[in-house]
Amino acid sequence: MPQSAAVVCQDKASLQLLGTALQSLGMVLKACSSGQQALELVMAGQCSTLIVDFDLAGAEEVTRMAAMLPPTQKPALLAVASRAWPGTGQAFQSGASRILYRPLQPEQLTDALKSSTKRNRRNKRKSARYDMKTLVYLDLESGTVPGISIDIGEHGLAVQTTEPVPISSDLPFRCVLPGTSFTLQGHAEVMWASDQGRAGLFFSKLSPTGCKHLKHWLHKRSKHKETAHELLPPVDAEVSFAATE
Repeated sequence: MPQSAAVVCQDKASLQLLGTALQSLGMVLKACSSGQQALELVMAGQCSTLIVDFDLAGAEEVTRMAAMLPPTQKPALLAVASRAWPGTGQAFQSGASRILYRPLQPEQLTDALKSSTKRNRRNKRKSARYDMKTLVYLDLESGTVPGISIDIGEHGLAVQTTEPVPISSDLPFRCVLPGTSFTLQGHAEVMWASDQGRAGLFFSKLSPTGCKHLKHWLHKRSKHKETAHELLPPVDAEVSFAATE
């Protein structure tokens, strides 16, 4: 399945050039009528790149929200703007890694897309997530809600609760790291939530001690995973499996 780029842009000439450049990299352009639609595609895992026209209202907010996503969900972020546009600093502060100025140049455009997507894939590999099943307690305004963690990474975790988790920028949470007696606690931002009680939390505040314990826990899981891979047979090895009735 080819990678896709969510594009929020109304300039037809820019869209055509972007589409051609993306196609040359084996990617598909998905034109979005709004920033919200683009963010939904990114958070659903359907687009690994987000390109936003900063001449449109709300572009800075859309880019900033995408930049706040956990590394495993965060897309490659590029901004399109007129050369006379005065907000270059705003684009970079919002999280954009490159600014593409109109009129767009095919070679520069291809190079920018290639380098941005490559860097984004590298960053995602450095931010692996690991399965983790432990009780998580979320302190909502209505009271404490228990849930079960799905997976965790250095920057956030996914949980399943018995009720929908409200979108919040400052949600207190706590959980015990499996195999230890350490309680990881802090504050998180709810980046996405479903009606079925699933939610993705981005750590916004962890104590230095909490960060240290979490990194140590993740490092041990990473080493264990590498050892497990070493025990697997080579890809080209002949392995027979006995079928059971």
